[in-house]
Amino acid sequence: MGVRQKKIAVHDLEIGMFVSDLDRPWHQTPFPIQGFYLRTENDLKAVVSHCKWVMIDVAETREDLSVGSESVRPFARRSAARSGGREIVQLPPLSIREPVKYKSETPLRKELKTSRKLLTDAELALSRMFETVQAEQVPDLRPAAEVTRRMVESVTRQPNALLWLSRTRQYDDFIYRHALNTGVWALVCGRQLGLNEGLLNHLGIGCLLSQVGKMTLPKAMLVREHQLSADEYATYRTYVERGSEMLEGSGLSRAVMSVVVGHRERHNGSGFPKGIRGDRIPLLAKVAGIAEFFESLIAPRDGQEPMTPAKAVSLLYDMRNIEFQEDLVEAFIQAVGVYPTGTLVELSDGQRGVVVSHSPGRRLWPSVMVMQDSDRRPLKSAKVIDLARYNESKVAAELLTVRECLPHGTDGLDPARYDVTGAESRWSIGKLINR
Repeated sequence: MGVRQKKIAVHDLEIGMFVSDLDRPWHQTPFPIQGFYLRTENDLKAVVSHCKWVMIDVAETREDLSVGSESVRPFARRSAARSGGREIVQLPPLSIREPVKYKSETPLRKELKTSRKLLTDAELALSRMFETVQAEQVPDLRPAAEVTRRMVESVTRQPNALLWLSRTRQYDDFIYRHALNTGVWALVCGRQLGLNEGLLNHLGIGCLLSQVGKMTLPKAMLVREHQLSADEYATYRTYVERGSEMLEGSGLSRAVMSVVVGHRERHNGSGFPKGIRGDRIPLLAKVAGIAEFFESLIAPRDGQEPMTPAKAVSLLYDMRNIEFQEDLVEAFIQAVGVYPTGTLVELSDGQRGVVVSHSPGRRLWPSVMVMQDSDRRPLKSAKVIDLARYNESKVAAELLTVRECLPHGTDGLDPARYDVTGAESRWSIGKLINR
């Protein structure tokens, strides 16, 4: 028996029904997933307080209910305009239902030690799963789900650790690196939004699987992703639908599949594969879209100079309400900082190093692991300077700030060679990565 939608007044809803659409855009409600089961009385009250009618999936309800008589309201947008040839779409602010306020429970050093095997395990799980899917077999998703759970736990405890490891680790395959790093950026953003751990798990595994369709594309096309001809780009765009088809029958939830299918859609309708607009794109897919785009800008590729993370953040900011919804962009920047973890920088006194973490209250003053002195001589032992703390009691003339961001691969700046704590110890980031 197939699934079909029916319109129903909210006062006729019952626990156990599956709500597949609303009488208003999803972003105007506190429901973070497009499509959900009504499991408690609180769920019913929440729907009643925001909607007059909803659409339910009949095959997933306990009984067939008659359709209400109200006419369907259009999914209206507050305004649309043109700016420099790019359409701007203004939407009301997002409303996250029962947002979680996470605190950094563990210091960076401790979390690095805890998560040192995590990305290796994640890459192994991805490679096996992708190979199974490519062989047109039903994949075992349990290893990927377990890795995602560990990633979520790490990010909720201390978001900078997994970011640091993912930014400094060498991967065997571009697709795996892209999927994993996209997942980490997305989880850090989801944490900032206050998504609960269940939603973060859906988001994480969706990001890991979002790139599976690229397994069917020529490797040369992936390396030249930003330099494709019109015909090549037409082929490239098919990877989302190919991936969705490859994952059919795998038992993935609607929330996870919404990430796989929707991570390349864009706020103003300029994305693919369906070209849907901001008020129709599920929240988790929106978060994944920002993360995937950001990673594509800063990821090193053969023969191409990646954008510095700071420039990528600036570009994202310029895309507010164009390709990405404004409050999501702002949440992403709040989560990763103006100078994201892994950004190579030169300080105002000439010292050079890499951003280790940032302070939410002082986004222009991150913590920097200094690797070269003012004369660009390498340090035997790196030192970490928390610019926010260092500048606390300084007058303007004494402030130590970021002078500029340096390109990837700047000579002598290899974070993997130094101790991220800046203290004498028996472990180093290089050892952690290579174990």
